[in-house]
Formats: sequence, C-alpha cells, structure tokens
Amino acid sequence: MTVLAYVRVSTEDQSTEAQRHSIAQTHNVEHWFDDEATSGATKAAQRSGFAALLKFARKGDTLIVSAIDRLGRDTIDVLETVEALTAKGVAVVSMREGFDLSSPIGKAMLTMLAAVAELERSNIKARQMAGIARARATGQKLGAPKKIDDAAVSAWRKAQEATIQQTAHQFGISIAAVKRACASKSLHIVEGQ
Repeated sequence: MTVLAYVRVSTEDQSTEAQRHSIAQTHNVEHWFDDEATSGATKAAQRSGFAALLKFARKGDTLIVSAIDRLGRDTIDVLETVEALTAKGVAVVSMREGFDLSSPIGKAMLTMLAAVAELERSNIKARQMAGIARARATGQKLGAPKKIDDAAVSAWRKAQEATIQQTAHQFGISIAAVKRACASKSLHIVEGQ
C-alpha cells in the first residue's frame, strides 16, 4: 500500500514545484511521477510519466493529484484514466476537489466537475472565435506581423534573374515564402526558375 503522486504542467515555462509542495504538505508520498510541458489534451496513457505510473501502480496503492485536471482535459479521458486506475485497485484522491475519486460519490463528482470544465473550455473557445470574427469585421490584421518584405524579395529575384531556390537561400526563407512574395507582386512564377 504505497502513496503515489502525479504532477503535470502544460508548458516549458511552468513548474511542477507548487503541485509537489501542496501534495507533500499533507501526504507522505513514496513515489512521484511527472509530465512536464505536456498538454492535458494528450491522452494520459500517451504521457511518459503517467504511463510509468500506470505500469508501477499496484492494488492497494493510493494516487494523489493536486486537481482532476492534472489527469486530463476532457471528460472521457479523465473518466477512462480513473477507471484504469480503479481497475488496478488504485484509489485516486484529488486534493483541490477534496474527495476520493474511486468512491461512488467521488465518481459522481468527478463526472460533474469534468463536464463543467469541458463546458468552460468550449465557452472560452466560443468567446475566442467571436473575438476573432469581431476583429476581422473591423478590419484588424490578425497574427504576427509580416517579417518578409515581399517587394524586396521579388525585386531581388527579378534583378538577379535568380531561381526560387537561390532567392530562398539569399533571404533565409522558405521556397513557399518566395513564391508568395513573388505572387503578391503579380509575377508569373514557373516552378524551378
């Protein structure tokens, strides 16, 4: 009967230290498993740290997570993950939500919380798309500023009578970028010239 802990962060600039500290304050963890710079959208079984945890866990073990969203991002993945652990006889305790996910009440709460989290992500995506549509409607340019001077690329290529490949090498850009730059100046580009 071992106490295990799983911590996960989504990006390189995040650290698992806060999760580790929070768990260590109340639990005597014998084995830690982690996934750093790993999105919750990646299925739990496909994350190296979680796969190692699943392989290591035995009947009677208890897994501690700081929150259910550390297990996965969508309802189906979280539920499948908890079911896989429960099938091995592993109890799952979520500190933020404050319950044992392997109990009947814990499973009901897990389903509701995961569904609410998924709904919120859908709402965020809908607000994001509405913001993009509004920006386009007002004529705002979206995306990063253009770094390639199409006119300069096109003019250099024409003046040098250079091929697309030579032009790409000269400017340190892709062949596709050269084609776009030259096409924007209404030049006829023949592949390989």
